[in-house]
Amino acid sequence: MSTIEESIDIDVPVRTVYDQWTQFEQFPSFMGGVESVTQLDDTHLHWVAEFGGARREWDAVVTEQHPDERVAWTSTSGTSNAGVVTFHKLDETKTRVMLQLDVDPEGFVEQVGDTLGFIRRRASGDLGRFKNLIESSGTANGGWRGEVSNESPSDAANIRSGGAS
Repeated sequence: MSTIEESIDIDVPVRTVYDQWTQFEQFPSFMGGVESVTQLDDTHLHWVAEFGGARREWDAVVTEQHPDERVAWTSTSGTSNAGVVTFHKLDETKTRVMLQLDVDPEGFVEQVGDTLGFIRRRASGDLGRFKNLIESSGTANGGWRGEVSNESPSDAANIRSGGAS
């Protein structure tokens, strides 16, 4: 398993940046290789992407989500990955987005690509495209302000409150 850590500063307030990030179905507009993300409910997503010429599908669950602070996830089937994105208010109009991504490359081509830094470069490029997207519009295309917590041992994703803004 490889761990990727990247960050980027965005000249937009933290609430706007966070709200746009929670629009998971819009990820293909800035994530290279991602064909689609389908949000099945508040915490479950189905991903379709292409890596190294191979089409991959997987399901993921949002395990933790706190407005303007963090979104964490883990795959539940298919391609193995997990991660967290944190949002840091630098001032009233500037936000730092930090990504930590754990991926388990499948097959020889993906393992070589990982060794050569392809996954890290793709993550960095994705953050750069996200920055361009949100800075060019200055507004989010929606946002989900609900809380998801993994604190309950009986429920990996305990939704405490929710609703769109």
